[in-house]
Amino acid sequence: MAKAADDNQWLRRLPLIVGSVGGTLLMLNRLLTPVVTDSQARADVVGVFLSAILILTTLLWRQIQPVPAEAVILEGEEGFELADDLSEDVATELAWASHLLLTNTVTRSLVAYYDGQTLMRRGILGPNKEVEVGPIMERTLTRKRPVYLVSLKLYPGKVEFNYLPENTQGIICQPMGEKGVLVLGANAPRSYTKQDESWVEGIADKLGASLDTQATREVKA
Repeated sequence: MAKAADDNQWLRRLPLIVGSVGGTLLMLNRLLTPVVTDSQARADVVGVFLSAILILTTLLWRQIQPVPAEAVILEGEEGFELADDLSEDVATELAWASHLLLTNTVTRSLVAYYDGQTLMRRGILGPNKEVEVGPIMERTLTRKRPVYLVSLKLYPGKVEFNYLPENTQGIICQPMGEKGVLVLGANAPRSYTKQDESWVEGIADKLGASLDTQATREVKA
């Protein structure tokens, strides 16, 4: 894998190298030529134009295809924990949803929290089993809007996520129903795409609807 990545890197840099070398040689040739003919002047213009195109191709490619963030191995043991008092339907839905998120997004650690209770932990487990609501999760609960921390090391408030692996790189706090939050941790910064975020939102909405329905039934009972 590393060898393939190195080969691709050199291929991406090839137009820049060729363009730079070509432009330099054209300049030297022009400086060392005592008398410049009309045909040589036209050839120099074409050569400079082609060298500039090659250099711009490399620069634009870097803008379109940025270097992906470096992933880390999250610290912790892999596991799957569910709260004991969950109904069979809710437990099945949590298991299904978490499997989809872990296999179809960059998520490596996942925690489901609802109405003061940690319902599920799955993936690479953090050191603390219980969720203590901090300012970031509180904002998600009250505003019912997701919070995406693209690079966790940049946020001093990351200490509230001590129920995730210590070296988690990115986090999404996604509202889940009226009283819940789905917390997802990634092993690379800036790794969630817009498609991932939409996928997370849809699954959290489905889980939240089921949890809200169960909570309403329990109140009526």
